Amino acid sequence: MDLGLNGKTALVTGASRGIGLAVSEALAAEGVRVFGVARTITPELEKVAAGTVSADLSTTEGANAAVEAALSELGGIDILVNNAGGGDADKLVLGGFLDAPEAQWRTLFDLNLFGVITATRAALPSIIERRGAIITVSSINSRIPAGGPSGYSEAKAALTAFGKRLSEEFGPQGVRVNTVSPGPVGTDIWRGPKSLGAALAAANGITQEQFLAAIPSQFNMASGRIAEPGEVAALVTFLASELAASIIGADLVIDGGTLKQV
Repeated sequence: MDLGLNGKTALVTGASRGIGLAVSEALAAEGVRVFGVARTITPELEKVAAGTVSADLSTTEGANAAVEAALSELGGIDILVNNAGGGDADKLVLGGFLDAPEAQWRTLFDLNLFGVITATRAALPSIIERRGAIITVSSINSRIPAGGPSGYSEAKAALTAFGKRLSEEFGPQGVRVNTVSPGPVGTDIWRGPKSLGAALAAANGITQEQFLAAIPSQFNMASGRIAEPGEVAALVTFLASELAASIIGADLVIDGGTLKQV
């Protein structure tokens, strides 16, 4: 299937590994010139990207600098993939609301919401001109307020609402804005040695391997397995294409059947 993306340009944030790297690889395979942004640039990203820059997207300065670098390298942005998010597992306090310091909330909102707002604001003039697309990676945690460290689910809920606002305002100008909400995905967030998965396993007194093996049953996943980054990337790539021209303002869940409500 020809997605009609050859020759387009894309800015992908959080592009060095996991979902962001898979998205960068999938877009590049369709002929898209990808500019990748991450705190640490990996050889895998450099292999597929037309350009890269190291930036802290949780700061206004970092997000603006990343978009400026992308515009300079690409000459304009057709596709923005807001993928950077999550948080440093070794700095997150697990437990209830009263356990987490206020600073954790601010840190999670800076990365998962405000960084996206800044980058999107900077990239939008070019995207409007080119009648392009914005795809933001949120999470099913946006629909499960009690899931994850305090502040994370709430930031993702605001992020999903932000995408809906953008779609209403800029859809009539030819900009397609959608959100993708994965469930557990086999990235370093779960599988890494210093990851959230490792921290949660330790908190439950089991090995990380045992914890990962139990995720499908604990999340009551109909698929019986967690998703892989390439599967999320395939959905993002489709949404970036003109074949998805009528999909505007959607929050598309890719969670292996975790969420049960209609």
